[in-house]
Amino acid sequence: MRNFSHMRQRGIAFRLALAGALIWALTVAETGLLAAETTADFRGHVSIWNSREKPSPRIALFPKWSGTLNRYFDERKLGDGDCESSFFNRCHLREWSKFLDSIRNRDRVTQVHEVNRYMNRVRYIVDPRNYGVRDYWATPKEFLSRDGDCEDYAIAKYLSLRALGFPPSQLRFVILQDLNLKLAHAILVVSLSDRALVLDNQIRTVVNARAIHHYKPIYSINEEFWWLHKS
Repeated sequence: MRNFSHMRQRGIAFRLALAGALIWALTVAETGLLAAETTADFRGHVSIWNSREKPSPRIALFPKWSGTLNRYFDERKLGDGDCESSFFNRCHLREWSKFLDSIRNRDRVTQVHEVNRYMNRVRYIVDPRNYGVRDYWATPKEFLSRDGDCEDYAIAKYLSLRALGFPPSQLRFVILQDLNLKLAHAILVVSLSDRALVLDNQIRTVVNARAIHHYKPIYSINEEFWWLHKS
């Protein structure tokens, strides 16, 4: 379990990153870069915490997110090694793939719960200690070999479910404010059977977003769109 000093470090670093992201998002909205209309089909997309959501397809405006996805899809640099190595290698990839294969034929709800459980067992560590930088968004490869913080859990869960066949339209990486802890936080939300399921490293099990009352979403994103959330 993470200690309070780790939470404070994560909070200070991530709040700074969130402040910049929020200012940027509001600037985008005000300057008209946020798409006023879209013809995309959002059936099955569940709104979270009664926020008003404005979609835009301009996800390239989020270089940290798109950069993480690009690194994930580039597997040419994987080398050989054992699974105790601190560098992600083919052994780690085989372990992750073996886990995904073990639940590939299970129903969607079970897959969501199993992915959440599998990733939540990873140790929490703040980016300044792990990478020597204020804020770093890791790929699943980096996360599984080096541990990580809240956004790394959410990204690993997102890409695990994508590997199991979940479409992007059902998944959203969400940046939010934890109103209880007064800290910024990142989670994954899965839209499934008209429910918004929250996969959160701070909560042991998967829960319906309606059961959480202390989260305020700022923006969310997948591979196709991003959404600005307003109260």
